[in-house]
Amino acid sequence: MFEQLSARLEKALKYIRGEGKLTEKNMAETLRMIRLALLEADVNYKVVKDLIERIRARSLNQEVLDSLTPAQQVIKIVRDELTAVLGREAVPLRFSGHPPTIFMLVGLQGSGKTTSCGKLAKWCLSLHKNPLLISFDLKRPAAQDQLKMIAGQLGLSFYGLNREQTTLPQTALKDVLLEARNRGHDLIIVDTAGRLHVDEELMAELRLVKDILQPTEIIYVGDAMTGQDAVRSAQAFEEKIGLTAVILTKLDGDARGGAALSIVSVTEKPIKFIGTGEKFDKLEIFHPDRMASRILGMGDILSLIEKAERETDVKEAEEMARRLRREEFTLDDFRKQLRQLRKMGSLSGLLKHLPSGGVFKNLSAVDMDDRKILHFEAMINSMTPREREDPRMIDGRRRLRIARGSGRPVFEVNQLLKQFGEMRRMMRKSQFKKIISTIPRSR
Repeated sequence: MFEQLSARLEKALKYIRGEGKLTEKNMAETLRMIRLALLEADVNYKVVKDLIERIRARSLNQEVLDSLTPAQQVIKIVRDELTAVLGREAVPLRFSGHPPTIFMLVGLQGSGKTTSCGKLAKWCLSLHKNPLLISFDLKRPAAQDQLKMIAGQLGLSFYGLNREQTTLPQTALKDVLLEARNRGHDLIIVDTAGRLHVDEELMAELRLVKDILQPTEIIYVGDAMTGQDAVRSAQAFEEKIGLTAVILTKLDGDARGGAALSIVSVTEKPIKFIGTGEKFDKLEIFHPDRMASRILGMGDILSLIEKAERETDVKEAEEMARRLRREEFTLDDFRKQLRQLRKMGSLSGLLKHLPSGGVFKNLSAVDMDDRKILHFEAMINSMTPREREDPRMIDGRRRLRIARGSGRPVFEVNQLLKQFGEMRRMMRKSQFKKIISTIPRSR
């Protein structure tokens, strides 16, 4: 999402790095470039104005001007102030000390609210919670069917409202609480009505749900693709209902990112999660400092490591490390690694977590074709067990058979074998073995 903004901010910071000495004149030019980058990214103009003034005041401090590395000091200041705009630090969900905890999701129609209910429920399963999903949309009967289907896909409980209950909302909401307690649910996630715009009828309905259920968290679900419209509607929900948190959806899209950089300052409510895809596991905790680093091209290695830890089978990883130490890495092992990589998401998405400079220069901008992994896997599947164990036996005739079996051209089979050979050669180097030797062994 932040590619264009990141490129412009990197250009501005590169300009100040190229100056031998920090002065008011070159700092003014840098700030002008940063201001334009933020405004073109659809960041709220008041947020931009305040941010620029804070950066200016801190950067032109005498201590910064007299330092040996003023440009590095400015970059740190920009990162710190961006982090402050995004919320300073990750804020965890609040759970009630007297179950059930109730999360009430609000937002406009089409923002991804119902899907976010499923994503949030799946995330809470990892905390050993027992969620109950309920759709309290009095106007759109299909909303219940959609959430019921999501609950079924996740193997979760769903509480459906009948026609009589929808005409008596007070009774229905009290029934929900009773049902949750009787069935041992310690968490209720409530999907509410949405409209194409904010209106008083919608707000009255949401206030009714809030007053009866007394939710622990009232979470606004905003579509990051709508830019400042998401910010304005979040502000309206905050004023009329009162919010405690924000989930921004569609952060994997190609919007300019202004909503993410404005919504915390405007609503004074933290972004707790971001949606990065359609699948139910594509919900990530929002870390303002990590996001600021990514926007400035500094990468987000911590999130990449956490993603790998979630998706990697520890025993399999340890066995792989042992095989690498003994130089027994085969195409079967390579196939396992490809499957693990696919679980972590798209290659281009993973590369965006890497810094844009140093050894990773230009790597995060590479347009990676995720189908390549599938093609490699198909070619390996077309090999016999002996061929996967010893690729040296794969001659021209065998390569032709593998190509036909996988539906890929022969040159791609050659490409696979060449890359695998280069990997094995790299693994034989002492430096690589040194890295592998640091992987902990099972006790």
